[in-house]
Amino acid sequence: MYTELNSILNTTPDSFTQGEFVLLSDRQSDASFLIHHFLSLYLRARCKVCFVGLVQSFNHYSAISQRLGQKESLSVLIPQENDTGSQAMDFLRDPSVGLKSLYEFVRSTVSSNGEEGGDGSEEWGPPVLLVDDLSVLLSLGVSAGAVLDFSHYCRAIVCSQLQGNVVMLVRCDGEGEEDEGDDEGSERLMKGLTHQCSLTLHVQGLPTGYCRDIHGQVEVCWRRRQGDGQYTQKKLFQYKVHDKGASFFAPGTSSAVL
Repeated sequence: MYTELNSILNTTPDSFTQGEFVLLSDRQSDASFLIHHFLSLYLRARCKVCFVGLVQSFNHYSAISQRLGQKESLSVLIPQENDTGSQAMDFLRDPSVGLKSLYEFVRSTVSSNGEEGGDGSEEWGPPVLLVDDLSVLLSLGVSAGAVLDFSHYCRAIVCSQLQGNVVMLVRCDGEGEEDEGDDEGSERLMKGLTHQCSLTLHVQGLPTGYCRDIHGQVEVCWRRRQGDGQYTQKKLFQYKVHDKGASFFAPGTSSAVL
């Protein structure tokens, strides 16, 4: 968990906005460190986290969470029914079936999490769904429309119904120029998710190229409804990732350039 990023987002494990859909994205860079931040943040907040890791192994995420100061390790969720996990991955055998089974698995998981702690000795925070990353589904043959449906229904159950949070990572291809196939690919997915979310953190490389002391920049965008319209606020920060954390600073204020 990065305290400087918490300050930017006005968030702590003891105080964070509920019912929020956070979209993490990157272009010609790597936003994985942000997934690690939110994983550590919500674990420290004692939230019941449903983590759908499609990129790295379980051991990778567990090691990262402990490196960031999370004392409690992650544990693998074992479905109550033997075939539940395999059904959730039906799209691996036939991408055309969509992600309904995966959604049903997520829904049952976060719903049961939300019911625990009512008469127990330990109280838990709201449920949280983290997905790393949605772009993998596109590469497996799932359509962008099916992925957007999945994110929409996940937001409805987690954010609206259970007042929990959703954090999803998506990767953008290329340099932002639209090609003929983008309407069915990552650009369409990115646009659809941006419309759904309330907070975006977009990571990209420096316009000036590689720098040893500055790894890239993050554009933070808050979206809030006001009356019949929508209020949008954007801020740009540069960052440097360390072994056990990350630093964030306004453009041009890094110690390397002062």
